[in-house]
Parts: sequence; C-alpha cells; structure tokens
Amino acid sequence: MIKKLIDTQDLLWQNISELPYFRGFLRSIEGKYFREIDLNGKILDLGCGDGHFTTKTLPGLNVRGIDTAFSSLQSAKGLNYFSGLICSTGDNLPFQGSFFENIISNSVLEHIPDVDAVIHEAARVLKKGGKLIISVPNSNFTKNLSISMFFERLGLKRFADNYRRLFNWISRHHHPDPEEVWLDRIRDQGFNIKNKWNYFPPEYLKILEWGHFFGLPTWINNKIFGRWILYPSTTNFLLNRIYFWLYPYFFGESKSANGAYTFIIAEKQ
Repeated sequence: MIKKLIDTQDLLWQNISELPYFRGFLRSIEGKYFREIDLNGKILDLGCGDGHFTTKTLPGLNVRGIDTAFSSLQSAKGLNYFSGLICSTGDNLPFQGSFFENIISNSVLEHIPDVDAVIHEAARVLKKGGKLIISVPNSNFTKNLSISMFFERLGLKRFADNYRRLFNWISRHHHPDPEEVWLDRIRDQGFNIKNKWNYFPPEYLKILEWGHFFGLPTWINNKIFGRWILYPSTTNFLLNRIYFWLYPYFFGESKSANGAYTFIIAEKQ
C-alpha cells in the first residue's frame, strides 16, 4: 500500500532517496520554485557541484555548469546532462560578455567570501534582459536556530551565540545576510529585482538543523560506500516513513516572511 502511494517522480522522493533527508528536503522545496520559472536559451549553473540538483530539477534544458571542485565536476560529467562543464571560480568566468540568457545559482553564493565580484561577473556574461535566479540563506537562518533559541530562553546568550557561529561554520556560510543586503548587492551590479520571497519557515529550519545530527549514518554511508542512501527503494521502511513525514511540508506553504532562505529573480538592465 505504501509503495503505491509514493510518487517516485516528485522532487521530494527524488531528493531524499539520494541525499541526506534534511538536505533533500531543502533541495526539493527549492526545486519547486526553479521549475515555476520559464527558462530558455543558454543557461549557466553557477556552482553546479555534482550536478544532482539541476539534473533532477530542470531536465532537458541547455545548461552549462561551472564549479571550483574538480571532483564534483567529475561526478556531474557522469550524469550526461550538462552541455559543458568548466572548473573555474565565479569571479573569473571564461565566457564572453552577454553570452547567457539565464544564470541560476542554488545555495551557492553564501559560501563565497568575495560574493560581489561573482555577481559582477554574472552581470557581465548575461545578455541584457537576462535573468539571474538565486537562492541564499538570510539572517533568519542564524536567528531561528532552535538550539540557540533554547539557550536564549535559559538566559545563556553566550552559548546561543557560540552555537550560531558553530552552525554557520558547519554550513560553510560566509554570508547568512539580511534579505535587503542580498537585494542591494544585486541591484548594485545593474540588476532589477523582478520578484523575491523568503521561504523555509522556522518549523522547516528545525528539520534541517536537527537533520545534521540525525543524518550522521548517511554521512558514514557516503564515506564508506560513496552513496548517501544504500537502499533507495520505496520498500525501504525508514525512507518511506521519512517521505510521508516530510510530505505535508513539501506540499504545504513553504513561503514565509521569517523564512530562513531568500529566493530572488533579477533581470539585467
């Protein structure tokens, strides 16, 4: 009965059956937003990593990928999806000006110290009227971490602040910045903001936060076997229980003013 109810074609299953559940949950939410956008022409996936997100989210498009991690690009190459893959930094894109119609970047820019230089390069290689579509964490990510909020209720502000710093270090966040800071960065490089929203409210963030601890077995699997999920089948009892637990969140309202992430659609002037 359970097997028949699981939709193996939806983004939730496709992500949690191949990634740690907390990461797959976030990626499935973000994937829904990217699928709502009309993307055509030449597309650059800025920070494509191993290619998993874009391959699952945007099948059948003309996408080139760029990343600094050669090993990740080797994994992406094996997917036979990208029309080209380049190992390079985002502040030195090896493309002529006005080359792409669209640039996408999913949960990447927050990891880059000199993020303004990367956005400047994105503007250079985009055609006039081209779209920059990004998702990034904002300051609500740090503010709404549940363990820090627990420490604050106990009056232990130092513990709360230290935990926030630790979690951003674990997440490799250089820029968990307020929404307006992200918007100003993009405007400063010659973009108009066409649409934006916050998503991933505190109850969603709690799933992500605690998943870092409960997801330890999948980390071990990946280190030993090279796979996060050893048995990605609908008959995997634990996996289908996770699917049905996350299902209402995935199909529920994930947009929220106090969401931990910001989705931005900008257009080059």
